[in-house]
Amino acid sequence: MTTTASCTAPASATRLEHDLLGDRHVPTHAYYGVHTLRARENFPITGIPIGTYPDLIHALACVKQAAARTNAELGLLPRDIATAIEAACIEIRSGALADHFVVDVIQGGAGTSTNMNANEVIANRALELLGRDRGDYSTIHPIEHVNMSQSTNDAYPTAVKIALQFLTRRLNGAMGQLAWAFTVKAEEFALIVKMGRTQLQDAVPMTLGQEFATYAAMLNEDIARLGEATTLLTEINLGGTAIGTGINTHPQYSAINCAHLREISGFDLSIAADLVEATQDVGAFVHLSGVLKRTALKLSKVCNDLRLLSSGPQAGLSEINLPAVQAGSSIMPGKVNPVIPEVVNQVAFEVVGNDVAISLAAEGGQLQLNAFEPIITHSLFKSILHLTNACHTLTDNCATGITANTDHLRAIVERSIGIATALNPYIGYSSATKVAAEALETGRSITELVVEQGLLTRVQVEEILRPEVLIPSLRRNLPTVSTHTSENRGLSR
Repeated sequence: MTTTASCTAPASATRLEHDLLGDRHVPTHAYYGVHTLRARENFPITGIPIGTYPDLIHALACVKQAAARTNAELGLLPRDIATAIEAACIEIRSGALADHFVVDVIQGGAGTSTNMNANEVIANRALELLGRDRGDYSTIHPIEHVNMSQSTNDAYPTAVKIALQFLTRRLNGAMGQLAWAFTVKAEEFALIVKMGRTQLQDAVPMTLGQEFATYAAMLNEDIARLGEATTLLTEINLGGTAIGTGINTHPQYSAINCAHLREISGFDLSIAADLVEATQDVGAFVHLSGVLKRTALKLSKVCNDLRLLSSGPQAGLSEINLPAVQAGSSIMPGKVNPVIPEVVNQVAFEVVGNDVAISLAAEGGQLQLNAFEPIITHSLFKSILHLTNACHTLTDNCATGITANTDHLRAIVERSIGIATALNPYIGYSSATKVAAEALETGRSITELVVEQGLLTRVQVEEILRPEVLIPSLRRNLPTVSTHTSENRGLSR
């Protein structure tokens, strides 16, 4: 990175900058300027700077680069200044100067402080590239040049939408990996019979593979929904400036800029048909948040199942084993807890809370602008980043290492009165009901009672309880099981 004399100045050195409120001394080493300085002082809220979100900084640089290129093409911006601005933006997109994006993620002003932080950092880096000192705004000005033909109200939400597309792309990949891990387990457990349950009570038999295939299907459904929500983020209001009327822009600016931004960002962006509506509407963000909440709730339900199915090891269901990843207690020897599903549950709780914040912020918009896009942005980013990380840890540290307690699952099926439903077509409803009641009362297995009472032979019961016979969806060219009583007439069908 090119340096100037100002870069070697003492850390305590300052330069004087001016805004509408007056003069302020800005640290000489800083690429940001007076507007950012005031924002840092005004918004000591989270302690999290916008530079924490590299996708947002990348997206802001994309927007500013496209604007500089467009303004130069329209003859509004000198070529040398536009070239320097573009070069600074390219550096920032590659990760440079992230520590100079210092405004708090939660801020008043509808994102103005974020926009100005970007304008100032880009302007000062562009000045350096031209051999000028930081703060020499008579050459390149943060507002007059970097922010030319823009307003925070179109530049900021456009950058947010681009950043969200970067983020959702990675979430999509993480969800896909988790769905695939469950699919692999579904195939591994395809012929392991177990009892299905409704309302935590024994229902009818199924396979463990079917249970895990359901988890994969649930995730794949939400991958599709996430794709639909992301499509809404490709419509932008760039060129609408303050309230969507396009004041202070060239008539061709919006179309040309969008074309350049498509090329720079790599996303198929389009200009909204009604820029006034698009400037005040945050519906795409609300919709995306709803999809994220849906995904989080499904993931949480899956994790509830994993915790329940692995409960024990002696006093719980103990149908599956989750990988042991750390000791579970400081006092109970040998205890191992389902910590990976637990952390995913907590991410889900957070996403639901973020959705509430986004909903309230969306409702709180007034007239031609929603001033609360910073909290919407922060909440969406947290939800996506944490869901992405949750999917990765659930895949790598849990799902891929799950094992089945096959013999225990089989024994549960044979002891459960739930298999009376499976035997119903073969021994009749009346006999099945009596056997189920006796099994429940005595604690003896259905299989034992059916064989003892001569209703079926053990070989016949074992044949019926084969996965392919027990579960209709698995049937493939099954042999006919012979029977000898009129009540068993349904056995060969």
